[in-house]
Amino acid sequence: MKKRLCITPCGAAKIWDKHPELGGVQAKDAYISPFGTACHTYADIFFEHWVILSAKHGFLFPTDIVPGNYDLAFNSGSPDVITVEALKQQAAEKGLDVFEEIVVVAGKKHIKVVQQVFGANRAYRFPLQGCRGIGYMLQKLNDAIQQNKEIEGE
Repeated sequence: MKKRLCITPCGAAKIWDKHPELGGVQAKDAYISPFGTACHTYADIFFEHWVILSAKHGFLFPTDIVPGNYDLAFNSGSPDVITVEALKQQAAEKGLDVFEEIVVVAGKKHIKVVQQVFGANRAYRFPLQGCRGIGYMLQKLNDAIQQNKEIEGE
C-alpha cells in the first residue's frame, strides 16, 4: 500500500472572525468555513497523514498553532503569499516529501501549488476535480463522510 498524504485548504473564514479575543489555536480549529471544515473532517477520517495548506503559513499539521487572523489567498498576487521554494523547504523539514501519493482535497489553485512543490514524480489524486463549484465539492465531501466511503476520483 502506498504511503499517502492528504492536503486540504485552509479557508477565508477563521475562528477569529467569531472570537477576535482568542489567541493562537490549533490549525484544525482555526479554519471554520463549511468547506474547510468538511475537507478537514474528510482528511481526518480517511487519512493517517494530512496537512492544511495556508497561503500565509504553508503546510500546517492539524495540531500546529496558527497565531492569529489573516486574509491571504494563493491567487491574490500579494507579496506575502508563501513561495513555492519556501513550501519545498517546509515539505522537506516536515517530512512531507516522503509520500508516494498526494491526495489534494481542494480546488484548482491548491492543486497547482501542490504540483509545483512536489513535482512530477508522484502519484496524485484530486477527488474534487470536475466539480462545478464549491457547493458540489461540499456535497461530495459530506456524502463521503456520511457513507464512510472515500471519494473515487482522478
